[in-house]
Amino acid sequence: MEFRGASVYDEEEFYENYIKRRNRPESPNNIIEKPILLEMIGDVAGKRMLDLGCGDAEIGIELLQKGGLSYLGVEGSKNMALAAAENLERTTGQVLHSSMEEWQPQPEQYELVLSRFALHYLADLNCVFTKVHDSLVPGGKFIFSVQHPVLTSSAKSAEGSGRRRDWIVDDYFNQGERIEPWIGKKVIKYHRTTEEYFQLLLKNGFAVDDLREGTPRAENFSSQEEYERRKRIPLVLMISGTKRGE
Repeated sequence: MEFRGASVYDEEEFYENYIKRRNRPESPNNIIEKPILLEMIGDVAGKRMLDLGCGDAEIGIELLQKGGLSYLGVEGSKNMALAAAENLERTTGQVLHSSMEEWQPQPEQYELVLSRFALHYLADLNCVFTKVHDSLVPGGKFIFSVQHPVLTSSAKSAEGSGRRRDWIVDDYFNQGERIEPWIGKKVIKYHRTTEEYFQLLLKNGFAVDDLREGTPRAENFSSQEEYERRKRIPLVLMISGTKRGE
């Protein structure tokens, strides 16, 4: 069986195993992506914030604590939406159980839109970028992370078990659907080149401000061996764009 979008997170065994992996101290989400994301976001004081594919909304809690005015997480998985609602219970944050494709925003509602490791599940990214643009005020920021295109290009490296020490990059310019073995399941993702992400932002009225590839930082690693291993290949692509003035 192959899982599309957020549906795999509603498979109980997968969900439990994913949460264990996600909460590891050495998880790339925690020691590679998140520090860079917070740096790119900067000051959130007084900002209305939207998080597409919010997962358990852990980042929303942190941003509200840093002075964010409001936070809405959009999440397609029922399991993740329930976890997000529970985590946000004692905050002003909210969660909407909806896929990104079905989500319909109000115009010029947010100063900041985020998405972390979620957009590579979407077949039609242009439609979502258009909606993000419409939901932002002029000058608002759109910051997202995706699995790096050198990893999504080919699923061959993911077919083995254990800690990989080399990777296969193939079919890079053949964009589209990939079936990736992940935590014992087959998950459908969509490969796009770095150029395609960049061009889609320009097409939809964004000025691109920053682009990062998740360069590991030694101070975030407890193991020198793991730090050296993570320097071998990029795991994440992160882009920040600003909605151009009307």
